[in-house]
Amino acid sequence: MLKLTPLVFLLDVDNTVLDNDHFGADLRARLQHDFGAAECGRYWSIYAARRDELGYADYIGTLEQFRIGCEDDPALLHMSAFLLDYPFSQQLYPAALDAIAHLRNLGVTAILSDGDIVFQPRKIQCSGLWDAVDGRVMVCLHKEQNLDAMQRRFPAQHYVMIDDKPQLLAAMKRTLGAKLTTVFVRQGHYAAASANATIDPVPDRSIERIGDLLACDRAYFSSGAPAHVKENA
Repeated sequence: MLKLTPLVFLLDVDNTVLDNDHFGADLRARLQHDFGAAECGRYWSIYAARRDELGYADYIGTLEQFRIGCEDDPALLHMSAFLLDYPFSQQLYPAALDAIAHLRNLGVTAILSDGDIVFQPRKIQCSGLWDAVDGRVMVCLHKEQNLDAMQRRFPAQHYVMIDDKPQLLAAMKRTLGAKLTTVFVRQGHYAAASANATIDPVPDRSIERIGDLLACDRAYFSSGAPAHVKENA
C-alpha cells in the first residue's frame, strides 16, 4: 500500500516566492537598451501572443521568434546569456527561503510551477529554490490540469497550495476539495489584477507576502479550521 505523507506544501514560483515582475522589468530595460523601443515592443508582442497560445510564459521561445530579421545583430547572442545567466537568487522575496525552511518543519515542501521545460527549471535551480525543497520540483504546462500526476509524484493525505493566482487556486480547490488548503499570496501583478474579480471558491487563507508564513503554525493550514497564527513569531 502506498504510504502517504501527512502534509505536503506546494509552492508556486513566479510572484509567489520570486519577484518575476522585477525580472520582467529588467528584461524590458535590456531589450530597449540593446534594440530600441520598437524592437522591444515587438518582443513583447510576440511574448503576449505565445502566452495566449501556450498558456505560460515562454521567454526562450519568444527570443527564437524575435531573432527573425535581426540575426546579424550581435546583441542577439548576448540576450540568450542575459536570460540563462540572470541572477534569480537576487529576486527572491524577503524571507522566502526562511519561509520554506519553516514549512519544512511542518511537512514536506515541493515546488509546483507552470512554465516551459528549459527556462523555468533553470530559474528554479539558479534561484536556490531547487535545493531549498531538496529537488522536489514539478513543472507543468497547466498545473491545475495535472493534479493526478502531482498526487502520484507527491502522495499525501493533505496538500497546501501557495500561489499568487486566486483563479488557479479556485480551480485546484474545485478538483481536490477538502484535501487541499489554498493560500493566496497578494504579491505581483496577477494578484493585483484579481482584486475585483469573482473567485469561486475564495482562497482558504490569504497573506500579504510570502514571509508572513513564518508566523503560521500547522493548524493554520487545516482546511475549514479557524485561521491561527503563532504569537510572538
